[in-house]
Amino acid sequence: MSSESAPPAGGDRPAGWPSLADATGAMALWASWANSLAAIGQPPAASDQAAGNASDLAAANASDLAAANASDLAVGAMLAGSVQQLRESLERDPLIRALDQAWSANPLREIVPVDWGQIARSLRLVWLGTLEHPADAIASLSRLQTSMWSSAMAAWGEAGRRWMGLPDTATPAASPPQNKRADKRFVAPEWQSNPAYRTLRDLYFLAADWLAEPERLAAVPAAERQRVSFHLRQFIDATSPSLALLSNPAAMKRAVETGGGSLADGLRHLLADLQEGRLSITDATAFAPGRNLALTPGRVVHRDELIELIQYAPSTPAVHAVPLLVLPPWINKFYILDLQAKNSMIRWLVAQGFTVFVVSWRNPDASMDATSFEDYVRLGCLAASDIVREITGAPRLNVMGYCIGGTMLSMALAWLAKRGDDRFASATLMVSLQDFTEVGDTAMFLGEDSMDLVERQMLERGYLDGRQMSNMFSLLRSNDLIWANVVNNYLMGEKPAAFDILSWNADETRMTRAAHGWYLRQTYTENNLIQPNRVTLMGETLDLSRITLPAYAVGAEKDHIVPWSSAWRATQLFGGEIRFVLASSGHVAGMINPPGGKGAYWTGAPADSAAAWRKAAVATEGSWWTDWGAWLAGHSGAKVTPPPLGSKAHPSLMDAPGSYVLEK
Repeated sequence: MSSESAPPAGGDRPAGWPSLADATGAMALWASWANSLAAIGQPPAASDQAAGNASDLAAANASDLAAANASDLAVGAMLAGSVQQLRESLERDPLIRALDQAWSANPLREIVPVDWGQIARSLRLVWLGTLEHPADAIASLSRLQTSMWSSAMAAWGEAGRRWMGLPDTATPAASPPQNKRADKRFVAPEWQSNPAYRTLRDLYFLAADWLAEPERLAAVPAAERQRVSFHLRQFIDATSPSLALLSNPAAMKRAVETGGGSLADGLRHLLADLQEGRLSITDATAFAPGRNLALTPGRVVHRDELIELIQYAPSTPAVHAVPLLVLPPWINKFYILDLQAKNSMIRWLVAQGFTVFVVSWRNPDASMDATSFEDYVRLGCLAASDIVREITGAPRLNVMGYCIGGTMLSMALAWLAKRGDDRFASATLMVSLQDFTEVGDTAMFLGEDSMDLVERQMLERGYLDGRQMSNMFSLLRSNDLIWANVVNNYLMGEKPAAFDILSWNADETRMTRAAHGWYLRQTYTENNLIQPNRVTLMGETLDLSRITLPAYAVGAEKDHIVPWSSAWRATQLFGGEIRFVLASSGHVAGMINPPGGKGAYWTGAPADSAAAWRKAAVATEGSWWTDWGAWLAGHSGAKVTPPPLGSKAHPSLMDAPGSYVLEK
């Protein structure tokens, strides 16, 4: 999901970042090296020959990739530990520059947001680290080669028995572990039944597992390990044999069945994506807000330069006296909370007897360059809450903030607490950060160089392009959101599937320069919000411990954007009592999980640490919405006659979902 705000991935790199030419040699060394290890025509070397074979292998691979002098330097570096010498040989080699030019000419470069420069840099760091401990490297390579040899022999031996009509004597070593067998990239039966495909699959798994081993990062500086690990995973995903036509049995079979029609369709899809400048992850024509998404009845009751405020029509004879204001993230469009009737949180809330108001943020353009974070708080939170109170006549209201909307809400609550304003009766925080010490995989895109690049781009345009944010979050789930679509669209020639959440995810939103830059510096870069009185907002210093109203916070078990343990930190930072609930699944699927579907949630008593809370938490099957609904009802007063839609001061303007949500 495009969620917690962070700099973009892919595209331009800041000055000083390694280009692809800076590091492609290490990437190519790894690829050729793995290929050599997979050359299983000979049994693995005996232990007394390991050192010589490893040296020969390194020299041969370097020779394949660079000039002869570079290969000599590479071998010398391994034997003498001259890491700097190898680095220089890779950086000046003309073949590396040629590889950089070849990648630049690759059309997929324009639509697949993989940063090969950072991948190559990570591979180089790992490679150079192994050269500092040549004995360990030789032993590790020997074990990997032995595993590859055993796996290949098992695959071909089993095939031979089948051909001769002998009983199947498959052993655990003859098939991948359960988690590998469940890999959707390798579900075609040929990956198991055909010994060539099976060998290719198993060698890929073995090489990938070897590269991902923790000891591979031991020599990498501690500050770099998370970033390097992330880019190694990107490399592993991008080098799957399923991504090439000749090594994808399903794609080959379909090409034969369609007489090449699937390949022609795939080419058309590629050309269309190049025209659009992006990889299609869903059928863009299948869903649209106001047509088959965001259909919960309601009216726009206020519009200004930044927001439309939507009030939803009641669906019960009586409603709770205290209304609810919902603050979605402004880096996405609000209708993630109102998809189809079956999974609309807004429709469900209305059906429970709540009067619901939702902020729909405007999609900013260059004319809104100076729109500040204070404008978002002033118009999206404070002014909107005043309008809700005026329309409903309720002196107080409940408020919910989703993702970055919850972070903004936390700041607004601290600002109100400093001024003694108690307009909010309760607050709900959905997968929201206050403490940015641990921010999950988004940390990969938050270095100073990345920040400088983002700020330069925003100065040039007046906003941050939503496509860059979308690319970043696609990388967090690259197998599902990038490579699966490359296979489906281009190799299989299929149209992207129609999926409501993916359609919403592809509906990109820009961010204003002033607001986004201030937010990133205060949160991700400097983590000022957890320091009392470090942040000043609209003339007041903020201290989260001043927030004492009842609160409900929910995290998601598999959230890679807002780690659940970081969402739990609100229980330690706020000054009042917070009910923390942990939902199953991830950042979006964990939140948009209506009753009646799959999933579970955990509840527990307050604890001193996230780990202690998790250990004592109790699981309940079903949706966390039911738990939240009961808690929210307890803070929403008695049932009363529903208020009118709008008022004389704030008349109804148009039907929901309004006009701002339709802006591209």
